[in-house]
Amino acid sequence: MSEPGSGAVSEARGQLATAQETAALGRRLAAVLRAGDLLVLAGDLGAGKTTLTQGIADGLGVRGPVTSPTFVIARVHPSLVGGPPLVHVDAYRLGSLAEVEDLDLEASAAEAVTVVEWGAGLVEDLAGDRLEVDLVRPHGAGAAAAHPDEVPVEPRAVQLRAAGPRWSGVDLTRLLA
Repeated sequence: MSEPGSGAVSEARGQLATAQETAALGRRLAAVLRAGDLLVLAGDLGAGKTTLTQGIADGLGVRGPVTSPTFVIARVHPSLVGGPPLVHVDAYRLGSLAEVEDLDLEASAAEAVTVVEWGAGLVEDLAGDRLEVDLVRPHGAGAAAAHPDEVPVEPRAVQLRAAGPRWSGVDLTRLLA
């Protein structure tokens, strides 16, 4: 599958039954991430975006704690192991591309791994290559209420979608195994 103008696109889908599985996916993602990578996380409140980012942070070996930057919008977590820093952004409260530009994420994009929660439709232009992660929690009568700390309590569907040549050769289905 390819997308005009942005290079190769690949996808993988799976399930995450627990918060531990969500964090473990983050650690597996961290093993293939490098400076300059952009991850765009999507999902309802309580879907596990911050839990996934905590796993990424753990795998990258950055200084924590990693919590949702909802009110500060962005946090930089320096590496403790000589790797790239993690820039963790919560775009939930941002309403326009101008507000995203005010964050000046381009200044650190080449040196850091940048993870943007709620960034769909706002940050894709930061990098031609990106990994989009959609987390979907159950809804309806049988679904448990979301916890404020985003700890998944029921299985989540997860979709990884990679765009751009940077991701060619990365087996996304293996990351979900």
